[in-house]
Amino acid sequence: MTTKDLDRTSEQYFLEGPRSRTDEFFRVIRIAGEFIRGFRKLHFAGPCVTVFGSARFKEDNPYYGYAREISGRISKLGFSIMTGGGPGIMEAANRGAKEAGGTSIGCNIILPHEQHPNPYLDISIDFRYFFVRKVLLLKYSYAFVVMPGGAGTLDELFETLTLVQTGKIKNFPIVLFGTDYWKNLVELMERMEEEGTISPGDKDLFLLTDDIETAVEHVKKALNSDFGIVKKTGRPRRQWWLGE
Repeated sequence: MTTKDLDRTSEQYFLEGPRSRTDEFFRVIRIAGEFIRGFRKLHFAGPCVTVFGSARFKEDNPYYGYAREISGRISKLGFSIMTGGGPGIMEAANRGAKEAGGTSIGCNIILPHEQHPNPYLDISIDFRYFFVRKVLLLKYSYAFVVMPGGAGTLDELFETLTLVQTGKIKNFPIVLFGTDYWKNLVELMERMEEEGTISPGDKDLFLLTDDIETAVEHVKKALNSDFGIVKKTGRPRRQWWLGE
């Protein structure tokens, strides 16, 4: 596929404005096809925890190591680790799951440049549309670990927070890892509370920490106490995700 062809099948072309009704109809069919393909591929993936974070961090970055360890620890609880499938934090999380013997899943976005699936994926799905990819990352996950990242990470974080805040998804645990990195964001949310643009309890929708043990235990405790997902053995109940 050439860059020109990619542009004509991506969100750029879709979001440029109205097209013919025939074109719009087939666009909807194409988008539905991406959803169906994702649903089929992830239906039996088991309960997932999604890790968000920057694609730009290299292996020598401390947060790469933290994401790798956290994901390995969560994977040992019996959860699949899901990411955007690319490099950086995504690679670190998938690598940690793979090394721990867990299932590693990547929802990769097709771009004319930059992102390719990382080499640590058991299940890999390619998407043309960011919004389809984001829905899949949210649909199959029951906890979210947000490592330092850029605009895309903020988009994913705030969409997740908004869906929890508005009750569109349950109050699944969200871990914000890296207190120094996220301190200005927390201050902004405190300002939002002061101005009345968010409710006082909205800052409690996530846990901010620098401690790996605290992050993992928060996920485990919340999924066990609030949803009964984790058995006393520390692993997810099989019946929960197979509907038994």
